[in-house]
Amino acid sequence: MATLSRKIDFAVIVEVNNANPNGDPLNGNRPRISYDGIGEISDVCIKRKLRNRFIDAGHSVFVQSDDYRVDEYPGLRQRAEGELKGSMDNREDFQKAACEKWLDVRSFGQVFAYKSTSGKKGAGISVGVRGPVSIHPAFSVAPVMITSTQITKSVSDEGDDKGTRGSDTMGMKHRVDHGLYVFYGSINTQLASKTGFSDDDAEIIKKSLIHLFDNDSSSARPEGSMEVNKVVWWEHPASTGKYSSAKVHRALQVGVKEGITDPKGIDDYDISIAELEGIKTEVYEGY
Repeated sequence: MATLSRKIDFAVIVEVNNANPNGDPLNGNRPRISYDGIGEISDVCIKRKLRNRFIDAGHSVFVQSDDYRVDEYPGLRQRAEGELKGSMDNREDFQKAACEKWLDVRSFGQVFAYKSTSGKKGAGISVGVRGPVSIHPAFSVAPVMITSTQITKSVSDEGDDKGTRGSDTMGMKHRVDHGLYVFYGSINTQLASKTGFSDDDAEIIKKSLIHLFDNDSSSARPEGSMEVNKVVWWEHPASTGKYSSAKVHRALQVGVKEGITDPKGIDDYDISIAELEGIKTEVYEGY
């Protein structure tokens, strides 16, 4: 299959209402914010959601979470050894097989470091795959307000042989009242040629971005509290790119409307996309 034929840049606008878009485990799972109150969603979090959308669409994924696992392998090592055991002793064969097998590997890359399955002393595999799809963290356009609520958690009483449940354990639940987040990404044709990433794979990325929050609800992110408002997809005319990614990304401007100090919804923002000569620009609205 032919690899990616042209450079691609993209941007995604995400609206958050009364949800925790990405909790920080080192800070009591509070929503991630910078020192000046700007909300953040890590690139790792975004890639996790994309991997889940790949799985929903029926594509093979190497890095699966426990609650989204679709095969019998309990971990990454077992999955690699179980699916690619015939290629474990040859670095190039292993890299090629891993990229052909798993969409997330040929998209985002992966580091593999495993012992040989043949039992030969000193044999094994250590492979680093650089993926062509790079994704920035998402940042809110304006500072976000975080509401923290004390809750009562019902937990099992281990001291009771009957396993009764108590209601005296207190906890905290955090949410962003409102935030408009933006993140950017690019797809590099040179790295795509190394992993076998194709134009068809790029279409999968695009569709997955549009449907980023499908099947993603939880108690921290109730259904409908996270929404993709827009996906902007720029296609360059050639593999090298007509403009730098930085210039292309600046074509999207998102800001709070003049006179509004505390935005509450999407209508409180100005969103504009400058035209770039020679660049095909597609805008997909939230569905």
